[in-house]
Amino acid sequence: MSDRRLTPANGRVAHVSLSGQVAADAFVTGKPARVVAPLADLLAAPGGARDRQLLFGDTVLELERQAGFAFVRSDKDGYCGYVAAQALGAPLTATHWVAVPATHLYRAADIKTKEAALLSLGARVAVAETGGRFARTNEGDHVIARHLRPLGNWAEDPAAIAELFLGTPYLWGGNSRSGIDCSGLAQAALLACGIPCPGDSDLQAATVGTDSAPTGPFRRNDLLFWKGHVAIALGPERMIHATGHYMAVVIEGIAEAIGRIEAQGGGPVTRAKRIALGQSG
Repeated sequence: MSDRRLTPANGRVAHVSLSGQVAADAFVTGKPARVVAPLADLLAAPGGARDRQLLFGDTVLELERQAGFAFVRSDKDGYCGYVAAQALGAPLTATHWVAVPATHLYRAADIKTKEAALLSLGARVAVAETGGRFARTNEGDHVIARHLRPLGNWAEDPAAIAELFLGTPYLWGGNSRSGIDCSGLAQAALLACGIPCPGDSDLQAATVGTDSAPTGPFRRNDLLFWKGHVAIALGPERMIHATGHYMAVVIEGIAEAIGRIEAQGGGPVTRAKRIALGQSG
């Protein structure tokens, strides 16, 4: 059975690449779109539960629009679901990404003006002009220039990116500084380093990195997986993760966390993956 999270089909429409593989009333090529809201929930069904979130500037393929929702496939990880139609706008080629935990979008190049939006790490903007304190976007808004990096100028240490989220509140399906979950944290850290990464921990365990011993010893940036959970090693003894136990992004001792999670019924570490750094695209 196909994974609905990664299958651009909902019964009414399906992407043309799935013709002959799934049942649908129509097969469509879709049209490109861009997230223009600061943050958009990606839902399992129109008005349903949140699976993940999309960030400002994320690009999607829109396959259908109905009753205020768009059925889309996210370009960054292939995740499929529904977003509020008003959160989408016309495509615009991004040039930079937000490389700090969060920054504000302003209507004028003045920090005393009211902010227009809060952009989280990983959000993408199209910069038309840089110089001085602000970068001006193609849409006439302004962002603190030092908070941005050009696309392709990636970070080099996923664990260091994850540490930028310390103290962020835990949010199921969250992908931003306003709230994030375990797989959202891992994805944000890896994507910021130019390393492809899917959105959920089971997909990450299956596709990211290469297997290493689940009992250690662990290296910085190893991913540790439990059933339904993922953490990032900071070294042989400590890890960082977004956890519902503390309802925040925290650093824990690896041995202590393994013992606590197993005692709470979460089982042992089921898999560990080693990330190849310095090979980002």
